[in-house]
Amino acid sequence: MNKQAYQPFHDEFDVERLARDVLTGDLSVGINVCQEVCDQWASDPERIALRYEGVEREPESWSFARLQRAAARFANLLTQQGVGKGDRVAGLLPRTPELLVVILGTLRAGAVYQPLFTAFGLGAIEYRLDKADTRLVVTDDQNRFKLDGVQCCPPIVRVSAEDDHQDLDYHQQMQAQSDRFEPVLVQADDPILQMFTSGTVGKSKGVAVPARALLSFYVYMRYAIDLQPEDRYWNVADPGWAYGLYYAVLGPLLLGATTHFNENGFTPDSTYAMIRRYRITNLAAAPSAYRLLMAYDQQPGGDEHLGLRVASSGGEPLNPEVINWVGRRLGCPVMDHYGQTETGMTCCNHHALSHPVRAGSMGFSLPGHRVVALDGDFREVAAGETGQLAVDVKRSPLFFFQGYTWGENNPFHDRYYLTGDVVISHGDGSFSFTGRDDDIITTSGYRVGPADVESTLLEHPAVAESGVVGKPDSARGSAIKAYVVVKPGFEADENMADELKELVRNRLSTHAFPREIEFVPVLPKTPSGKIQRFVLRNRAREEADQ
Repeated sequence: MNKQAYQPFHDEFDVERLARDVLTGDLSVGINVCQEVCDQWASDPERIALRYEGVEREPESWSFARLQRAAARFANLLTQQGVGKGDRVAGLLPRTPELLVVILGTLRAGAVYQPLFTAFGLGAIEYRLDKADTRLVVTDDQNRFKLDGVQCCPPIVRVSAEDDHQDLDYHQQMQAQSDRFEPVLVQADDPILQMFTSGTVGKSKGVAVPARALLSFYVYMRYAIDLQPEDRYWNVADPGWAYGLYYAVLGPLLLGATTHFNENGFTPDSTYAMIRRYRITNLAAAPSAYRLLMAYDQQPGGDEHLGLRVASSGGEPLNPEVINWVGRRLGCPVMDHYGQTETGMTCCNHHALSHPVRAGSMGFSLPGHRVVALDGDFREVAAGETGQLAVDVKRSPLFFFQGYTWGENNPFHDRYYLTGDVVISHGDGSFSFTGRDDDIITTSGYRVGPADVESTLLEHPAVAESGVVGKPDSARGSAIKAYVVVKPGFEADENMADELKELVRNRLSTHAFPREIEFVPVLPKTPSGKIQRFVLRNRAREEADQ
């Protein structure tokens, strides 16, 4: 396929033309998101919106037409419960067809969908429901107990196989509703999703995603993911988080593509089975998923060709070993992408665009955005220099973040949105991630990015995962410490630790190697799979104080 030449488009990008080409409604008048991602494809009764692989249920296929009718029923249910435009509706559901119905039915009613990840505990759920003044929450039998004890819990709709409970029964309520509902229009800046950041410090911050974000979602799916009409697309990410909700639900459906849900927990076996059964050609997942596949790869099928065309990754940097393994084992190129809950994806190696690709680089600005790196005085850095990644808001017409919902923090400086992530500028518009601003380790006057050390450790055949932090040290300020998970079949001992230290010393520098290595069974992670370095930093600090 001949790729289109990369252009950032930040100065000449025609948002109005994109909106006319992509949307059936008019942003200047108002649109309905359910109409945009579902109704416009529902005239073809054979067009499939969702293929679902269940745990206890049989596999299901849902057409756009069926989904449209179900979304209308749920919108009527909301109206019956007094929920209307701008109200928050939460979903505490696994990856099932009912989750998709709740999302689209909420949007059809002009309400705001609020995801609740099913691994959340009571505190996280209660905080989000209270902060957003949520009007209704939908859950199922397996997750219902997590709402017990929630103070001032809103009314509960329960997807249930039981009859003896006090909650509104999803199936009974849906059967009683009409499958016609006139979509409620929302303005370009009206919220459609109520997200929360996964914050490492303090309470999570609210992020209200406006309707015009659909255009940014489209550009990401089109140019970075390279979603083609003939593709069978599977984004492994859970819709309880931004990457799954933006790009496993709204993004693909906006393009009229079929999305895939696998309710089963992520394992190498379940992943390979899903790829084979549904003949997946376009795969998106977090780096931790690719690392797990690589670490436990038993080469099922030997030289089997899985049929993947492209793969994408977001959340953390991909190291060269993983990239090379994906090419060999999965038989396709994998591209690294960068984004945040606040902004969606903004910096990518684009499958559909022709530009240089550096192993380990996050790539170039997503079309419609201008991403830069800033020094401590908020000046754009030169080639080879390190700075904080930022979005030039004035020259990013698709940038949609309006600030935290309840003003919890101000991440803007002048014309820039500050991400808090530190990168190296390559001088050609591309960047490589080195770490969070608070993850950077200063040792003996040197600044060391943990991602570089972690990537090098992963080159050792025994290492499955690693987390690198600074441990307080009176002589150096900080000493680099690595927490390492070893693959099955390898001995985690002093000899192994010495090998790993020497590897980093040889591959990076004498000041960047970990002076201490601790072997651990698992690393602390967020529910979306990111390593929680702040937990490791706290652990290292406590050790130093002893």
